[in-house]
Amino acid sequence: MGWIIGPMFAGTVASIVVAYLLPNTYVSKAVMQIVPAQISEQLVPTTINQQMTERIQQMEGNILSRTSLSNLIQAPDLNLYPKERASKPLEDVIEAMKARDLKIEIQSSPQSFMSKHASSFSITFAYSNRFKAQNTVQKLITRFIDENQNSQRSQQNLLKDFFGDELAGAKANVEKANDELAKFRTENQGRLPEQTQGNITALTSVQAQVTRLNDELNRLAQNKMLLEQHITTLKQNKDLAILMEKDAGDMSIPGSPGVKKNEELLARNKQIEMMESQLAQLLQSFRETYPEIRDMRKRLQVIKRERDELALRYEKELEEQEKKPRETVKRPTNFAAQKAQNDIQGQIDSSNTSIKIIEQDREFKLKELEKLTKEMEDYRNKLAQTSLIEAKYSDLIRDQKNAGEKFQEMLKKSEMTAQNSDLIQRKAGESLEVLDPPSLPVNPSNPNRVMIIGAGIAMAFVLGLAMAGIQEAKDSSLKNLKDVRAYTNLPVLCSIPLLENTMLVKRKKRIAYLAWSAAVIVGIISVCAALFYYNSVTLTA
Repeated sequence: MGWIIGPMFAGTVASIVVAYLLPNTYVSKAVMQIVPAQISEQLVPTTINQQMTERIQQMEGNILSRTSLSNLIQAPDLNLYPKERASKPLEDVIEAMKARDLKIEIQSSPQSFMSKHASSFSITFAYSNRFKAQNTVQKLITRFIDENQNSQRSQQNLLKDFFGDELAGAKANVEKANDELAKFRTENQGRLPEQTQGNITALTSVQAQVTRLNDELNRLAQNKMLLEQHITTLKQNKDLAILMEKDAGDMSIPGSPGVKKNEELLARNKQIEMMESQLAQLLQSFRETYPEIRDMRKRLQVIKRERDELALRYEKELEEQEKKPRETVKRPTNFAAQKAQNDIQGQIDSSNTSIKIIEQDREFKLKELEKLTKEMEDYRNKLAQTSLIEAKYSDLIRDQKNAGEKFQEMLKKSEMTAQNSDLIQRKAGESLEVLDPPSLPVNPSNPNRVMIIGAGIAMAFVLGLAMAGIQEAKDSSLKNLKDVRAYTNLPVLCSIPLLENTMLVKRKKRIAYLAWSAAVIVGIISVCAALFYYNSVTLTA
């Protein structure tokens, strides 16, 4: 029993002393929630390219960096881990703090996990002083909030500068493209592709005017030809009238052959004049290929041929009569013939005047035709050159369009960045808020003294059993008659009792009582000292 109770008592005392000598560890915890932007992204699209979860991880890396934790540990109001810093390098203390005492955990709900947005995250810090643990968590919260604002502000400033430079470059490109396009339009005025339809319309109009002028010139030429023919006829009539005046003697005799021939010539001339007048009227309405015009020209040629033959016969007769001797007869003045000659001369003068007017009109129309021909050639050259510059003009138009689209895109992004910067300044964007403030722990989370004491007692009891078993196994002596009979299989004839000195037995008992008393006293003193130390440390913490 001594081998069992002794180790069990020693284990109990040792476990109590160890449990109460271990320093308390207080865990302070705070929960921060992610507050979405107060204005919908449909109204003001966000320019932040990271989800809040990623930004929290980035901020965690910055906050848990060596420099940041070094400043936190060595802060005058905290002064964490003084003993560790006195015996270990600061880097080891920081690594131990990150691995053992400081934890940042993102808490995501199923809905936030599906949308890749963290709903909240917790910050826990374990330390032997509960007030310092709370203050440390509070400082970490402040750093997270400041880091979030600084991160958003720096990102917005970076975007603002970037899009400002891009907007200035896009504006310069737009101005350059506009200048090149304006210069190209000025240099190629009238030959641009969008002016092709106007050039075609103008060319068609000029061609129509040229056709009209050609028709008018043809009409003027025909009228001139008719007038010249008419003048020729009038001159023939005048010559005929002069001949009639010379042969006044014969002409004055009614029914004479000369009178009949002159009447036939006059009738032919009148008929020719009427047909020429009709032909001129038809030419104003129809073309040369009109059947009636062709028939009238043929009849006119036949009548002119008959007239010429008749005039030729009449001239031959007059020549024969002139060869014959005549009596000198004083002929009276033929006033009718003189009047007819004057009328014919007036018509000739009028026709010559009309021909001059036609010539002047023809010269004017020829100049106008030459001008229109140059315009027509100019339009044709423009249309021919349009196909040559069309590719380059399309490139300039495309460059201007692309530059304009990029400028509008950069302007839109710049305005969006300015709006987001304004939201951040007004604290209306995505932000961090403290959901649960840092807790001030009352009870330590570590160590678990009940578990340590129970485990120590159990281990001591098992150790005592093991030691008692070993001692029992090592003891080969026979204790009583039963053991003798059992191990020797011999009958016991007699037994001699062990006679010990009474004083020696009492001395052994006193030594055993003294040892047990000393052990109990030492154990109680150790337990009391451990409890006193625990209470003193607990009160100071």
